[in-house]
Amino acid sequence: MTALSAPGFPEAEVRARARMGTAAAFPEARDYGTTLFGSHPDALDRTRIVPPVFMPLRLEKLIDLGREPMPDDVDLTTDVGGLSSSLPLYLSAFGSTRAGSGDLGVATARQAARLGIPMVIGENMVPVHGYRKADAPLIARIRAYTEEGDPAQGGVVVQQSTEDADAEVWNLVYSDPASQDLLWAGRLGFELKIGQGAKPGLGGMTVVGPEESARAAATFTVSDVLGGDAKLRTATPGTFTEEIVRRQVQFMRNNYPRARVWVKLPPGRDVAAAARTAWEAGADAVTVDGAEGGTGWAPHAFLTHVGLPLAECLRRIGTPGGCLLASGRMWEGARVVRALALGARAAGLGRAALLAVDEDPDHGLERLAACLAAEARLLISALGKYDVAALAPEDLWTPDEPLPAPRVPIGDRQ
Repeated sequence: MTALSAPGFPEAEVRARARMGTAAAFPEARDYGTTLFGSHPDALDRTRIVPPVFMPLRLEKLIDLGREPMPDDVDLTTDVGGLSSSLPLYLSAFGSTRAGSGDLGVATARQAARLGIPMVIGENMVPVHGYRKADAPLIARIRAYTEEGDPAQGGVVVQQSTEDADAEVWNLVYSDPASQDLLWAGRLGFELKIGQGAKPGLGGMTVVGPEESARAAATFTVSDVLGGDAKLRTATPGTFTEEIVRRQVQFMRNNYPRARVWVKLPPGRDVAAAARTAWEAGADAVTVDGAEGGTGWAPHAFLTHVGLPLAECLRRIGTPGGCLLASGRMWEGARVVRALALGARAAGLGRAALLAVDEDPDHGLERLAACLAAEARLLISALGKYDVAALAPEDLWTPDEPLPAPRVPIGDRQ
């Protein structure tokens, strides 16, 4: 066989495709459940936080306190989609995947409850794992959350995909005794999943073995593209238009009047119009999942080439028309503060939360959140501000292009 090579051409990748066929389009199936996929820096990482020289809000705080204000005086409590939170953080959606639906999911729920931050339970938990079984992961996570923490803080938000809708997941949770304390305390919410950052335009993807694939075939599409015994289980993405979103939000409001209504958007090019549609329809929160990652498993092409970075999503949305939540590579305080300055009310912890709980199932997430809170207080105080709602685009500078100036006075921001 003649040896061929061309400088700069991805020879190894082409040979892998010639050897493996369709399996080469995906990460290694054997890595599923043990490896987190998709992590790419974006403009948000290159943006600098820039304090001013003159700080009138610091003077106001000084007069209020009767002393010089310190970082510990920064108030990080916030309203996250109608749920009271001790920090501008929430636990992003862990669904039916091995990491999110097992012991790590329950341990994470306990720590999120103790922190007093909201927790989102991701898609396809019931279609994959069932609901009425004693060890059903969805109810196990709700029970773990309700057993811990302050009953006046945080809350649980249950996400719904197309397959979840067929399984009537919201009806089950809304009427379940395990969720009644949350419901009557105003701490239960439902999230309509329109898309996700890891694979915009596609449904959830999971690697399953032969036995599980046989069970899943009744609900999901199962294919042999991975080769060997590994099968690819694919969910439908759902079909949405402006009118469908409006009607879905109205349906949620009418049928589940005590539940908060959230809508999760993928990093699509019309993300601003989609967010506006959801808020105008009455959504309590809109979540934007940037293309930087996701703990889920996706084709290489999607992890590398598809979807807007989180910074661009926030730039396009501009001044939010309601509560905006942002997720994507949130693991340190500076990135969280940047997202808040660009209009987000809170930042979602996804892969970082899983890693923290994997490191320490008892307190790993709590320590991670404490570190994020300390960094956030230092950074916000350095800007001469003492409330997360006071952050604005004027606090940031990027070498690539100027970020938009504030469009409304700071005091008018919701």
